[in-house]
Amino acid sequence: MKLHTTNYTNTLIEVAEDCPVPLAQIPPEKKEKTLANLQYEKLIKSPYTYSSDDIVFECYAIKNDISENEKQEEREKFFSKGQPCLRCSPLAKKYGFGFHHNSEGKVALYPIESKEYQTLLNDTSITKTKAMRSKRK
Repeated sequence: MKLHTTNYTNTLIEVAEDCPVPLAQIPPEKKEKTLANLQYEKLIKSPYTYSSDDIVFECYAIKNDISENEKQEEREKFFSKGQPCLRCSPLAKKYGFGFHHNSEGKVALYPIESKEYQTLLNDTSITKTKAMRSKRK
């Protein structure tokens, strides 16, 4: 079975062109955690610890109440089909965060206004790709 991946290496996923906020905002807390909350918590606590696949699947597992002993089998099933990558994340589309994938494919989150984000944006050795727009042109 072919496994698909959402991982990037040495890439910055820039904030979407139509992102509504000029400065990054922490996703608001709701009764049930949103995808944005889950991704934010994982990445803000542990930069460059997880790959994009780890983040995407862990959030799916939490949302779908997948037990620890089911995870390996469910992960293989999950990635047997193509999955949306972090370019589709609400963090990059509407909350003003960019994702940097290092040379090992591990991810960190950077607010659009941060010095680190600007440094990554100006680094010619890093591939840039924009987050998906929320609306069509």
